[in-house]
Amino acid sequence: MRAALTALSLAAAVLVPSLAAAVSCESKTFEDHDYTLCRVGADEDLRTFLRAPGGEVWGHFASLDAALREKGERLVFAMNAGMYHEDRAPVGHYVEDGTEEMRVISSPGPGNFGLLPNGILCIAEGTAEVYETRDFLAKKPQCRYATQSGPMLVIDGELHPRFLPDSTSRYIRNGVGTSADGKDLIFAISEEPVSFYEFGTLFRDGLDMPNALFFDGNVSRLFAPDFGRTDIGRPLGPIVGVVEPSS
Repeated sequence: MRAALTALSLAAAVLVPSLAAAVSCESKTFEDHDYTLCRVGADEDLRTFLRAPGGEVWGHFASLDAALREKGERLVFAMNAGMYHEDRAPVGHYVEDGTEEMRVISSPGPGNFGLLPNGILCIAEGTAEVYETRDFLAKKPQCRYATQSGPMLVIDGELHPRFLPDSTSRYIRNGVGTSADGKDLIFAISEEPVSFYEFGTLFRDGLDMPNALFFDGNVSRLFAPDFGRTDIGRPLGPIVGVVEPSS
């Protein structure tokens, strides 16, 4: 049944030429809700970003892209990637280029982050995986880049147990799912307010992602300039993005 739903949903997608070799994006309608999806191979140069060399938080996609261009690189794709405090420091686990800035938070707490189970996006050499936080602590994967957020949207093929089909809590939401083999990631952002249940169902039934993680709601933003998206707004905390040479 899920395979049939996936086939139907993919047939309804409006395909767009690749942003570059690294990323392809598309507009998609699934169960009467509109989304933008960006597919990234785990073998691409996918990184997390938080602070500039001087220690200040990047905050905006444009600032990060400008700094990369000074080094002969460019930001091909980016998305806000996890909860943050007022000073934009990450709420949960955060690793950038092998350096841990924030430890794993596994206890329940307020807000969406504390709606357990939450999870961690772990990016390693040629692979990427969304882990439920307790599973991450048990397996101790080596991540070159990582960011923690919550709640999990899909856990081993099942929706988060606290999602309600009739929920009236709807926001613009964004998140990421990873394939079973760790080779592909799909980043999604809704084009209209959706519930957690609707957003999780997109990843589970529309995209066939066995594990998916919520990044944020209301402040959700996408940077995909070759797709015509350079969202702006208030300063961000953690960012995840794909980098390639600018020439």
